[in-house]
Amino acid sequence: MSRIPRHLRHLRLAVVALAVPLLAAVACAGPDPDQAAAPAGAPTVNTSPDQNRVRAEEDAAIAATVPQAIRDRGTLVVGTTGSGNPPLSFRADDDRTVIGVEPDIAQLVADKLGLELDLQPTSWENLFLAVESGQFDAGFSNITVTEERKDKYDFATYRTDTVAFEARRGGKVERIEKPADIAGLTIGVGPGTNQEQILLRWDEQNKAAGLAPAVVQYYQNQGDFYLALDSGRLDAYLGPNPTSAYHVATGGTTTIVGTVNGGGDVQADIAAMTKKGNGLAAPIAAALNSLREGGQYAEVLARWNLSDEAVPTSQVNPQGLPRKAAS
Repeated sequence: MSRIPRHLRHLRLAVVALAVPLLAAVACAGPDPDQAAAPAGAPTVNTSPDQNRVRAEEDAAIAATVPQAIRDRGTLVVGTTGSGNPPLSFRADDDRTVIGVEPDIAQLVADKLGLELDLQPTSWENLFLAVESGQFDAGFSNITVTEERKDKYDFATYRTDTVAFEARRGGKVERIEKPADIAGLTIGVGPGTNQEQILLRWDEQNKAAGLAPAVVQYYQNQGDFYLALDSGRLDAYLGPNPTSAYHVATGGTTTIVGTVNGGGDVQADIAAMTKKGNGLAAPIAAALNSLREGGQYAEVLARWNLSDEAVPTSQVNPQGLPRKAAS
């Protein structure tokens, strides 16, 4: 996964969000700052505890393929971080209820499998331990498929892993599409993330080509890099596309100036994670493909402005990001 810093609670606004086409437009040239608020009648981001989630009907044939122990229990126990990462998995306005695109997709899968969703918020580190031990049936938490993780887990994909360059609206950066575009810029990034590796690789390519190096600044706290963007101390920040898209829609001061697959030169996908060999990944993939055909999958992605991260089909254990070279 592209690790995401903790989100400032005051950024989790209960109002304006832009429609999907508008988000695509601001990626190239954001609207006038005086028109940052959504117009009357525009879709809103519902951050209340009452989510009125998109739901689906059970598919008996797919439900019959779920491991018997889970069918007998009647619940799908899903782990997610729920720790302030809009629109992925975060707390509603009551500071208790976990909402976001990850819980929404987990709910749809549970519906399709004929199970009640038992959503369990937890830490990122415990999520993997709990799935491996069988405490959780699956993890839905922006988890990237990697070859190393496939040693212990099975995966069913449901989004592309996309990272985005976010810049100040009206600033000097209009578009970042290739390594040369970051030459000489000051770029923020989270340490130890997939996006850091992409940024450093691009910078090395630039230096080898005789271009000016980028100045890379590291941030753990999301509020800190947004302040740096607003003040002009950063030209751009490279982070997970979902979080950037949400901030662009609700913050009104920044715009997405470019996106890159989270694997860089290698395709990266976000997936539901299950314990290896427990037989659940295939039913989840079948449920996701059924939801795609039925339109509910697209409806949930559109609700959170992530339609551009849709996968054409859910795959079980596709090629993941390569193993890290031994040091």
